[in-house]
Amino acid sequence: MVNDRLSIIPLGGVNEIGKNMYVIQSGDDIVVVDCGSKFPDESLLGIDVIIPDISYLIENANHVRGLVVTHGHEDHIGGIPYIIKQLNMPIYATRLTLGLIKAKLKEHGLLSTAELHQIDAQSEITLGELPLSFFSTNHSIPDCLGVVFHTPQGTVVHTGDFKFDLTPVNNQYADIHKMAEIGKNGVLALLSESTNAERPGFTPSERLVGANILEAFMNGSGMIYITTFASNVHRLQQIIDAAAKTDRKIALAGRSMVNVVDIATKLGYLTVSQTMVVNADEVNKYKRDEIVVLCTGSQGEPMAALGRIASGNHRQFAVFPGDTVIFASSPIPGNERNVSRIVDNLFERKARVIYGSGSNTGMHVSGHACQEELKLMLTLMKPRYFIPIHGEYRMLYLHQLLAESVGVEANNIFILNNGDVVDFAGSEAFQERSVPNGDTYVDGLGIGDVGHVVLRDRKVLSADGILIIVITFGKAENKIISGPDIISRGFVLVRESEGLMDEVHRITLQVMEEHQEETKHHIPWGLYKQDLKEAVGKFLYAKTKRRPMILPIIIQV
Repeated sequence: MVNDRLSIIPLGGVNEIGKNMYVIQSGDDIVVVDCGSKFPDESLLGIDVIIPDISYLIENANHVRGLVVTHGHEDHIGGIPYIIKQLNMPIYATRLTLGLIKAKLKEHGLLSTAELHQIDAQSEITLGELPLSFFSTNHSIPDCLGVVFHTPQGTVVHTGDFKFDLTPVNNQYADIHKMAEIGKNGVLALLSESTNAERPGFTPSERLVGANILEAFMNGSGMIYITTFASNVHRLQQIIDAAAKTDRKIALAGRSMVNVVDIATKLGYLTVSQTMVVNADEVNKYKRDEIVVLCTGSQGEPMAALGRIASGNHRQFAVFPGDTVIFASSPIPGNERNVSRIVDNLFERKARVIYGSGSNTGMHVSGHACQEELKLMLTLMKPRYFIPIHGEYRMLYLHQLLAESVGVEANNIFILNNGDVVDFAGSEAFQERSVPNGDTYVDGLGIGDVGHVVLRDRKVLSADGILIIVITFGKAENKIISGPDIISRGFVLVRESEGLMDEVHRITLQVMEEHQEETKHHIPWGLYKQDLKEAVGKFLYAKTKRRPMILPIIIQV
């Protein structure tokens, strides 16, 4: 490493929404900001979550000084248990964020070996020889931080996720004065989130949602079901307050909802009377108009609480005609179809459903800065160089235009891909190299052991099924003593496709005879299996236009 060099490396979170991870490398010191995950799309069959590729960090493990976490959302903390298994580094986070991280580490059996440090907006720490300070921001979860790196090359600022809410529900105000002071002292490079760079104006205050939820509760009929992001503690508090004002009890549905409410209540971020909270098994003891069910599933996840309730598959809750269901959220792009499916199911059950974008229903406001707030952050910081982060390409590009509009030189703005490196030498920036990057798939207990070949096989199985050909071959007799037995799964129903199976049987014997003839006494089984796959595959495609996975199994006795 070059001791006076500064490098900024996104390993996740640019040109995508989710799995945020950014590396600040100053001399021999590497500090990681955030360690998120994201959920897979429908093409990644069987994958649980996606986390960043940390091969660069593992390669430079002796220089990694710690992980600083800006806030407690899944796209910023979801990867921590999986990454810590590969590279156990000290973790620095605020009180609530640390509480959520501890719950994850405990679930994975890692809490006893983790090195955890609590920080706040007033903290000043040094990791290796790199001093860090912090400033408070607003977002849709309490205790959010921006991070300031005081490097020999100059000051680098990472905003975290933010908005400027001048009337925050929890009275945690963004420290605009401190941001202005940081900018006054000079900022070499700013990394700022871009999620709402497409949206003009300012993001409305979260406080507006509370009044709309209260009105909906006052006018609601039957049992009220309301769904939102479990980690949106501000929203949870406003729901609890509305339930108290309308004399309704609160029941919780969904594992993440139960966990967050429990952690946030114990740490003092949620205020709820224990007499208000009803166990899910006891809901039927009350009249339906005395209960509010606070549940997961705002993004249409079929196995989340609301998805199971809407389909009639939940053990404890059911929607009756006249019940009220409120989506206190807006669908994340890509989730619209799943949300629509659940809304349809709810309407079929004769429920009254309040759904759609937050701007239409008043039940949701974003936790991210819109264009005028993004320009305000840029104006406060006055960076020489700017790197837009946390967004898809169009968002990063529009954020670049916003930066140019407030005076940042176009040549000093870098739109990166994950793994791209911006190096600073002599306070000049250049982008000439990259480090290994990509997605790491988590499937069950496996981290990174499912690659493109496995996923390709899963896609084949899901699309065209599998055909298994089992042959028992006697070594002494040098001939087949049983089979070929043909097993179809997800391809065709064997008893309805006897002619097709008979032909596969014939081809199997024909290919074996050809190999026996060529080799006399010894059959090269590897070559035989390959030729059998090709012959059967070609025949099946000609007859069915399908390409099932063909799996020959040879048992030698």
